[in-house]
Amino acid sequence: MMMNKFLMIITAWGTILQMAHGQTVKQVDLCIYGATSAGVVAAYTASHAGKSVLLIDPGTRVGGLSSGGLGQTDIGNKYVVTGVALDFYRKIGRHYNGFEQWIFEPKVAETIFKNYLSNSTTEQMLGHRLVDVKTDNRLIKSISVTPSESNGDKHIVVSAKMFMDCTYEGDLLAQAGVSYHVGREANDTYGETINGVQLLDGHQFPDGVDPYKVKGNPASGLVWGVNDQPVKDNGTGDNKVQAYNYRITLTNVPQNRITITQPDNYDPSRYELLKRQKEIQPWKSIQDVFIWSLMPNGKTDINNRNGFSTDMIGMNWDYPEADYFKRKEIIKAHEEYTKGLLYFVANDPSVPTTIQNEFKKWGYPKDEYVDYEHWSPQLYIREARRMIGDVVMTQQHCQGHETVNDGIGFAAYTMDSHNCDRVVVNGMVKNEGNVEVGGFSPFPISYKAIVPKKEEVNNLLVPVCLSASHIAFGSIRMEPVFMVLAQSAAVAACQAIDQNLSVQDVDVERIRQVLQNNPKADGRQADYIIQVDNSNQIALRGDWIKSPKKGYGMSYQEVKDDPSATARFSPGRDFVAGKYKLYSYFPKTAESVASGIFTVFTGREIVEKNVNFKDVNIEGQTTSTWVKVGEYTFESGAKNPYVEIRSNAPGVLAANALIWIPISDQN
Repeated sequence: MMMNKFLMIITAWGTILQMAHGQTVKQVDLCIYGATSAGVVAAYTASHAGKSVLLIDPGTRVGGLSSGGLGQTDIGNKYVVTGVALDFYRKIGRHYNGFEQWIFEPKVAETIFKNYLSNSTTEQMLGHRLVDVKTDNRLIKSISVTPSESNGDKHIVVSAKMFMDCTYEGDLLAQAGVSYHVGREANDTYGETINGVQLLDGHQFPDGVDPYKVKGNPASGLVWGVNDQPVKDNGTGDNKVQAYNYRITLTNVPQNRITITQPDNYDPSRYELLKRQKEIQPWKSIQDVFIWSLMPNGKTDINNRNGFSTDMIGMNWDYPEADYFKRKEIIKAHEEYTKGLLYFVANDPSVPTTIQNEFKKWGYPKDEYVDYEHWSPQLYIREARRMIGDVVMTQQHCQGHETVNDGIGFAAYTMDSHNCDRVVVNGMVKNEGNVEVGGFSPFPISYKAIVPKKEEVNNLLVPVCLSASHIAFGSIRMEPVFMVLAQSAAVAACQAIDQNLSVQDVDVERIRQVLQNNPKADGRQADYIIQVDNSNQIALRGDWIKSPKKGYGMSYQEVKDDPSATARFSPGRDFVAGKYKLYSYFPKTAESVASGIFTVFTGREIVEKNVNFKDVNIEGQTTSTWVKVGEYTFESGAKNPYVEIRSNAPGVLAANALIWIPISDQN
């Protein structure tokens, strides 16, 4: 007892001393650095597990890119979106009077992220940047932060049992001394084929674009944005980083529109390459230069397209290792470049009047980013630092040649890298670095890929800048996946705290059990799902074949022009009686049947429902969606309920997955 009192006195005296030197001390169970979508999900999860949580971010807006303009969600396969991440997209859907929605306005996403935090006990410290990390015996003992715009003379010291780096940059892991990589590994580092330098055809200039200020005259110098260094052989490693850009929110609603005006430091010579590209590939539409994705209520999510667009290629290489103020300069340069591009297209004489007239229908939205002059504060940091752990996710994992056995989340998106450099090849301008290779099933991400090596740090988790090669990170680096990994990381952190373990010693099977039993993190009832691959719950009658196309999960079955064929989905003994919304997954193709008949046996009664597939509207980066079958009550004592699908029209009928959503899920 005397010893405990002595320690309490010493601790209190230490706090007083620190405060006397202009420092404030905070102590929590879990400190999360980075209020990205991942950071919010991790905070919500750990808070509802009874842990004290502090969420810190250099900026003042929560949600990262998901609330910063990326409304055209990169999905890959909806099977990989689970837990609180899936709940987020259902809350988006509820806002727009639907089920799950994958396209949305930034302000809607921000509100939902704020609600997650307000419905938890998470303490927030926004507008504070990391300045120091204290470690001892492979543990982070404390971190020091300071107001982001200050000179750093006033510190707040945070001690915690566990820390989590949810930044896009990996600042906490780096200052903690964890191994990491910046740039592209050589192909031979991990036995890959599409890493390193890649001079390919995607988002490329046509042949014939001259790189010199005076065409044909190398002595005149290179036009803006072209690197004077020779391109290296494909597969060569370097420290170049794939291009960043803004996911641009504009609106065509007149009463909500602010005119695009000339930005600070506007220089039309920066867009000379666009003029030269268009001399060879004349303007046809706005979509020539921009991926112009429409969001609800007359808004956009605009992304990079073709040789010259919103990607500021080669201007971000210093960003990963830069300090806060240097990064501000790089971010400002990207903002000026992007706003300048918008102004150029709308006003430069080289752009056809028809294109300009269409472009001028759009402007900055009055109701978005109201604290940031209606421009997103979140630059798309596609890639910065990547941790090097005991397991590095690689191309082999993405393509299924290697499979980890400690998965705590899945990824499924194309291995995607934007261009990293703009070079001269045979007297012409070419972009270098774009890779887009897909065609694989969802693959598991190793728990060892989100924790450092044990000999480095034992109380840090890294669900965003995780351990992956450049090209594998290109598949994993999607916002829904970051959220899933962050929830898994939060569950692991809670277990490490409760059992006094290093993060490397946490039981992965136990993480999976918690995620399965409490997927929404707050105790709400889990969904019940049956996939056609669950052979013990599926009975197929007829000539069903495995489809080569994308659906939900690893595969689905299909049958053509056979009204007698049926697929029966039967819940098991773990099914909980109650009222549910029932949905069937519909992979839409040109050959799909116009409608299908669903026979629902609730255990008490049989109900038949004709579902119209023809008019199903699918939005976003997906070709498939959940279709509502209806609402049904499976009463207590019900025996052997099932749902059976058959077609009543010519064409291909798909049997993929059924999901029972508790009626109270989003109440």
